[in-house]
Amino acid sequence: MREAQQEAAAAEALAEVPIGAIVVKDGQIIGRGHNLRESVNDPTAHAEMIAIRQAAKALDSWRLIDCTLYVTLEPCVMCMGAIILARIPHLVYGCRDPRVGAVGSIYNFSTDGRFNHQVQVREGVLQQECSQQLSNFFRQLREQKKQKKKQTS
Repeated sequence: MREAQQEAAAAEALAEVPIGAIVVKDGQIIGRGHNLRESVNDPTAHAEMIAIRQAAKALDSWRLIDCTLYVTLEPCVMCMGAIILARIPHLVYGCRDPRVGAVGSIYNFSTDGRFNHQVQVREGVLQQECSQQLSNFFRQLREQKKQKKKQTS
């Protein structure tokens, strides 16, 4: 999870929402990603999607069997769809996303029997640190907007 946090820090350095992800197989990182939605103007450029694409390329297969995805924030519907389609068996995430989380907060795609694949989930790993990183980012963003508004007034 510390590696995923480093990816989140890389996103934050680009003024992106600080979310990071890694894919691990046999103890080796085979995919990394951090949010790039703003940088590349792509709504699908989530940390998980980027890490999954890299891992699939590294394995030369879309099936990421025997892999674990670590992500700092609970995945959204799109990312959970990709996790299920990639057959990733294990997901570890830091903090919940009460707005769009699809692993228990709003939906729970991980255990939905209607899908052809279920995902074992471990939540709350470095929860405080992951949550604090996001809170700090959004606090700073609000402060910057306030300052901008004061300057234009």
